[in-house]
Amino acid sequence: MRIALGVEYDGSKYYGWQRQNDFISVQEKLEIALEKIALEKIVVTCAGRTDAGVHATYQVVHFDTDVQRPNKAWTRGVCTHLPKNISVKWAKVTTAAFHARFSATCRRYRYIIYNNPLRTAILHAGITHVYYPLDADRMHQAAQCLVGSNDFSSFRGANCQSNSPVRRMEEISVTRKGDYIIVEVAANAFLHHMVRNIVGSLIRVGTNEETVGWMKDTLDAKDRKVAGTTARPNGLYLVDVIYPQEFDMPISQLGPIFL
Repeated sequence: MRIALGVEYDGSKYYGWQRQNDFISVQEKLEIALEKIALEKIVVTCAGRTDAGVHATYQVVHFDTDVQRPNKAWTRGVCTHLPKNISVKWAKVTTAAFHARFSATCRRYRYIIYNNPLRTAILHAGITHVYYPLDADRMHQAAQCLVGSNDFSSFRGANCQSNSPVRRMEEISVTRKGDYIIVEVAANAFLHHMVRNIVGSLIRVGTNEETVGWMKDTLDAKDRKVAGTTARPNGLYLVDVIYPQEFDMPISQLGPIFL
């Protein structure tokens, strides 16, 4: 049978989601924990392969097994074998038609900036600190040109392996809550470093280094060298993955909780 899991993790201690030969990954830790419950080899497939240092509050994975276990074994049982910075939040028996990656119709990321002259000691692994003032309203206005189907070559990482730079962005917003600036992005799929490169460019608009219209010019240029620098990974969270209603997947609470 096929099992779907909702997984949450603090990615600051991991070299990304995907298994690596020489580096520790979230996938490796999860598969090892699952194998202790299943007593057999387990390979999981995820909705989105997050980069080194990136977090998730709603990563979705699936795996196939012939082993019969109650759902609590795939959640609480697996969690007893996981490090404190990885947790299984839910488990669901699904059908062979479900695929964590290919069945997804939309993914939502959240990027959190702590915008204060002085750094915080509490949340440093989960936010990006920008000490100079940022204008969130200008950032939001500049970002709206990205909505729709576009060629995102200007925001594509050099190591991106996707066959096409075209993605459909459903929405993007930039809001301020006190000292926190939250960039929320939803799209059918993302290119390598796409969100971090967009945020790095929006920061240039927020500091008045660039005009609001510069973001549209950057998109149209289809040239990575024109855009801003890649924002740090520690402020980025995968917070939701949307699937067709037929699969009846649990609804995300759109963490992180401190917001």
